[in-house]
Amino acid sequence: MERPADFILTEDADGQKAVLSGDWTATSTGDAAARLINTFRETPPHSLDLTGVRRLDTAGAYAVIRAVGDGEARERIQARPETRRLLELVGAAAAERPEKRKGPTGFYELAIRVGRGVFDLGAEIFETMVFVGHLLVVLGRIIIKPSRIRWPAVVSLAERAGLDAIPIVAITSFFIGAVVGLLGANMLQQFGAQVFAVELIGIAVLREFNILITAILLAGRSASAFAAEIGSMKMNQEIDAMKVLGVDPFEGLVFPRFAALLATIPLLTFVATIAGLIGGLIVTWSVLDLGPAFFLQRIIDNVGLTHFLVGLSKAPIMAAVIAGIGCRQGMEVGGDVESLGRRVTAAVVHAIFAIIVIDAIFALIYMQLDI
Repeated sequence: MERPADFILTEDADGQKAVLSGDWTATSTGDAAARLINTFRETPPHSLDLTGVRRLDTAGAYAVIRAVGDGEARERIQARPETRRLLELVGAAAAERPEKRKGPTGFYELAIRVGRGVFDLGAEIFETMVFVGHLLVVLGRIIIKPSRIRWPAVVSLAERAGLDAIPIVAITSFFIGAVVGLLGANMLQQFGAQVFAVELIGIAVLREFNILITAILLAGRSASAFAAEIGSMKMNQEIDAMKVLGVDPFEGLVFPRFAALLATIPLLTFVATIAGLIGGLIVTWSVLDLGPAFFLQRIIDNVGLTHFLVGLSKAPIMAAVIAGIGCRQGMEVGGDVESLGRRVTAAVVHAIFAIIVIDAIFALIYMQLDI
């Protein structure tokens, strides 16, 4: 049975002494610790007698250490060896202060940040290669056995990622074509060569802006959607459940999104081309008084089909990159909402950056091939 902690003050030859009794534990100390602290604050005894203490734990030892502080009574404690050892351990722990380390500054901090960036870049490249390898394995399985394709998912995703994007792609390309036509008309009029605004519109729209605008809009629209959808499934452990059921997430989630974008991006590119040409036609008709028949004839004679095929040749690569980046970022989502938001943002930024780089590479290749 526990006995409540208590103490009394006695007089000896050296003066006043505090004699503790009872159980000085976490459950039985009560207000004795506070009273002991007040006693040492008002009239501190010269010594402390703990020989009458039955049980002592770390809570009671800490109360005694707090009361005694650094006074002379700390050097005059009468106690059993085990009690003295516990007081020494608790006193040493209470006296420790965490050492504050100075953070790196200057060039050292810059070197650390650069090193971490290089390490993170290497990890991203490795994870990307793992993702591509897994996807190629799934693609090989599907080529061997086409019945593994989930056609309902592909058709549904093609509608959401492709057909639903037709209005925004058409409107954006229309205004891009109109702006190119307006700039070309204003600049070429200074040299009396305003008729060449038709060729400028045709080459710019058919070769670059049709696929570029389409890919950027899909990066902001579809890549973010893919990352959010797969990421939320990852957070809810639905992907883990698919693995338990024997369904490969790459086959059930990633490949249908690849197939949907690959199937719809040529259609969107064609829509963007028509809309951009219509925008340029309206500008040249209203500003330069060049009729639709004249506009279309110059497009056929001087621009031709080659530039359209050059732009269309970029479509499969753009679709694969957009779908790959969106799905991979979704697969990397952790278990919290912050990770989801960070990965969705990364999907859009990485996809747009990759689109610009790929377009520049294609431009250099076609320039070297004189196409």
